[in-house]
Amino acid sequence: MLSLSIATPGTAAIFRRGTVSGTSTSSSFHGVRIQQQVSARVPAAATISSSRKPSVVMMSKREAELKEIRSKTTEQLQEEVVDLKGELFMLRLQKSARNEFKSSDFRRMKKQVARMLTVKREREIKEGIKKRLSRKLDRQWKKSIVPRPPPSLKKLQEEEAAEEAAEAAKSA
Repeated sequence: MLSLSIATPGTAAIFRRGTVSGTSTSSSFHGVRIQQQVSARVPAAATISSSRKPSVVMMSKREAELKEIRSKTTEQLQEEVVDLKGELFMLRLQKSARNEFKSSDFRRMKKQVARMLTVKREREIKEGIKKRLSRKLDRQWKKSIVPRPPPSLKKLQEEEAAEEAAEAAKSA
């Protein structure tokens, strides 16, 4: 808890918030004294009996995602990075065309790409590849990428082709 006391000649005002117990640390500056005191309160939720707690502890979402990313090969990671960057490009096009899109997808995809590149770099460090060589290899890899449509565009094209086939079947 925080406690603030203002010391003026002859008077002292003390302002406290909450209950105070435990040790305190304090500092003073030009007559203003600030104290921080540690409280040892236990929330009511922690007093619930342990019989209701689940026996299985779930892995956090991020840890599960990292475990999945680490299980992939470097080539698979590179392919997925290319696909996600294509998806980001499609989102930017949708944004510029003022179409509907989820703005949260930008952040989610950027983080996903960053995680994959981090795992890739971790593997390079494990193999003993230095930063300069890594960047050189990245430049070579980027030049070798064959442009292809992102998966969402492929899916959209397949859906349109299926609709056209269905219309052709109805008219025939």
